[in-house]
Amino acid sequence: MSSRRRKHWGWGFEDQQPTPVQVRASAAELGAHLGIKVGEVEDPVSLEALQLAPPRLLPPPSLVDICSEDTHARASHALGKSYVDVMRGFRGQFHHPPDFVAQPRDEGDLERVLEWCSAEAVAAVPFGGGTSVVGGVTPDVGSSFNGAISIDLGELDRVLEVDPVSRSARIQGGALGPPLESQLGAHGLTLRHFPQSFEYSTLGGWIATRAAGHFATVWTHIEDLVESVRAITPSGAWESRRLPGSGAGVSPDRMLAGSEGTLGVITEAWVRVQPRPSHRASAGVRFTSFEAGVDCVRALSQSGLHPANCRLLDPGEAALTLAGDGSHALLVLGFESTDHPVDSSMARALELCREHGGILPSSKGGSDSGDGVSSWREAFLGAPYMRDLMIAMGVLAETFETAITWERFGAFHEGVKAATEQAVREHCGEGGESSVASPTSTPTAPPPTSPCSLPPAAERRSSSGGPSSRPPPRPSSSWEAPSPTTMPSGAITGPGMTASGPSPLPPPCAGRRRRWTPLAS
Repeated sequence: MSSRRRKHWGWGFEDQQPTPVQVRASAAELGAHLGIKVGEVEDPVSLEALQLAPPRLLPPPSLVDICSEDTHARASHALGKSYVDVMRGFRGQFHHPPDFVAQPRDEGDLERVLEWCSAEAVAAVPFGGGTSVVGGVTPDVGSSFNGAISIDLGELDRVLEVDPVSRSARIQGGALGPPLESQLGAHGLTLRHFPQSFEYSTLGGWIATRAAGHFATVWTHIEDLVESVRAITPSGAWESRRLPGSGAGVSPDRMLAGSEGTLGVITEAWVRVQPRPSHRASAGVRFTSFEAGVDCVRALSQSGLHPANCRLLDPGEAALTLAGDGSHALLVLGFESTDHPVDSSMARALELCREHGGILPSSKGGSDSGDGVSSWREAFLGAPYMRDLMIAMGVLAETFETAITWERFGAFHEGVKAATEQAVREHCGEGGESSVASPTSTPTAPPPTSPCSLPPAAERRSSSGGPSSRPPPRPSSSWEAPSPTTMPSGAITGPGMTASGPSPLPPPCAGRRRRWTPLAS
């Protein structure tokens, strides 16, 4: 078994954290890239220096062999991965750690844990990869419980069965993205679902939070890939029928998808898989204005071409990710297929780009080394690691997402950008110390568009800093991404299942309420 441990406060493993000397050595370059004056760089509070509240209870003898109550286990399961979570962990502010962490090896262990929690009035917080950005894994449960524990599903991480005829696979809920893809890869298959939290989020978490993958069109949400789901509740096991589709009333699977930890702990699911794409094409198209790029994205999303990737970066984000010099917006465009060449689709897409004023790359559909796609991809993949560095330098950088119909997008975009910049000025200070708000990277999901914003700004504190001009190297892993333009990065969700009520799928307020707080990824 690997001796590597996840960081107790941020993204990745302990051995991936740059040393204080390395962080400080990069500060001048990072600040220059963002135009932020870099002040004193903070160090994270070490694990040895943490002062956690003492446990309110200990594991019972019947569960002690699958439980841990050491400082690392409790701290690393106390927070998710939102900016606020990472900042609190960085500064040693673990206000609500679990009393201990249970790591069930199978469904029998999980049932014993839930039975004990129910009998002892203890809140159980399922934990997949810990990438929640909505507080889903934080055991802040109030005084109505005798304590709170975290249930780590990391041992439930296997692909149990593959059906090559129907192209489906039965996979355990605790399987993280890279190992899941590696196991499917042995069969020449892929799930083709890559949320930004892919590296450290789980299948169960994707289902429980209705995770959206990185692909722009067609199958973008995890429920599009689900055939059946199995969950464990305080009342026993619940499992939906495995069907390719059904029009018979309310979909049971849809009740669990997005339930955010209210109905049960997802332990496995049958999901649709496919061969790894053998035909791919990608290109980066520049636009003199973001607005022209938006018009082109709308045309592409309504064309029926269904690009695998269609992400528009405004000039600021293109510069931030080294995909451009800040003078143009950049459209990252990609197609892929398991069956047929995609050259004709790419050619038509580039025609649409040209019609909307796009500046086409010199090489169509082949290498993307000269059009900014590679630079953007590397920055995208390294973003969660980069945020840890930004926090040490006092830089606030957060993503927020929404969806809007096309006819309202222009006014909406301007309003969001103005509100973001005003908030930065009010809370982070004026001038260079407040840096710049760059709201918008826009992946398509037709018919509406889905704007994502990433405003970096220096925090108001005794020292401030800026983001790195180059993302740190990603950790090595055995999985192979299926597309050069549709990579998983290392945030957008996690597992969250919990149960309340006396029956496997009760109404929210049925019977005696047993709260199982949301699981994040």
